[in-house]
Amino acid sequence: MSTSNLHERVNKGNFIDHLAKTLSWEKFLFAVGLFFFISMIIFPFYWMVSSSFKSGAEIAGRAPVYIPSSLRLDAYRELFDPAWKSFQNFGSNIVNSLLVAIPTALIAVVLSIMGAYASARLHFKGREWILNGVLIVYLFPAVLLMIPLFAMLSKISQTFGFNVQDNLVILVLTYLAQTLPVALYMLTNYFRTIPDEIEQAALIDGCTRFEVIWRVTIPLAIPALVTVGIYTFMIAWNEFLYAFIFLNDRATFTIPIKINTIFNDPSPRPHVVMAASTIMTIPIIVLFLAFEKYLSQGLTSGSVKG
Repeated sequence: MSTSNLHERVNKGNFIDHLAKTLSWEKFLFAVGLFFFISMIIFPFYWMVSSSFKSGAEIAGRAPVYIPSSLRLDAYRELFDPAWKSFQNFGSNIVNSLLVAIPTALIAVVLSIMGAYASARLHFKGREWILNGVLIVYLFPAVLLMIPLFAMLSKISQTFGFNVQDNLVILVLTYLAQTLPVALYMLTNYFRTIPDEIEQAALIDGCTRFEVIWRVTIPLAIPALVTVGIYTFMIAWNEFLYAFIFLNDRATFTIPIKINTIFNDPSPRPHVVMAASTIMTIPIIVLFLAFEKYLSQGLTSGSVKG
């Protein structure tokens, strides 16, 4: 046996012995579980992105194609290039989704700050009943609230003379009905973790209640506010059912409705659906990566900083 082979066997044996000493069954099972968990998240996303560059034959073939033969941009050109056949004008759908999701997130954060602070700091009869009642509303399926909301908004529209259908402002109001309860509940629990002594000291120094909220409570609640904002934005960005009911004009379609329209087209184009889905996913990923620091803190911070 040569010296190089002997050294290779010795090094291999040392590595296996070291691995056997450091790796326990708990660590091994955790590593296997983590691998499968990451695979379940990453692989569907990779398949979606790669399918957007595939041809129709590669997608429809019996044998799965994991890597496209070339990076075809036909699907993206159909979405954004006016000169392309079957142009989808997808940019207008992105704008519509932003016009709905951003106001929903901002209004939900502002309203939940006031409601959550009142529930956490002010003492009045029925406070816990109101908070729990708000949370119970969130537990109802969205389809059960759709008919009452539509009927109520129709009555209001007849009084004030505006259209319920194809109205993005109305869609924002319906999304607030879904997002405000959970936003209010999350922020209430967070505000209760902020020591009351800090606010009392600010009141003694001459601050009003609104100045205390603006100068003390909100700065300490930034992680929770960011979490609530991203959560409500994500709900409004991905919502399909209410947009499907309230939007009939193609010019007002949000991204989920547009993707459904492309999917149900008589001439199937799955690569275009995958391209639109990829574009729809990107803002959420960017938000999570940009605000990862605040999301990791979430509702856990809020202690006294000395």
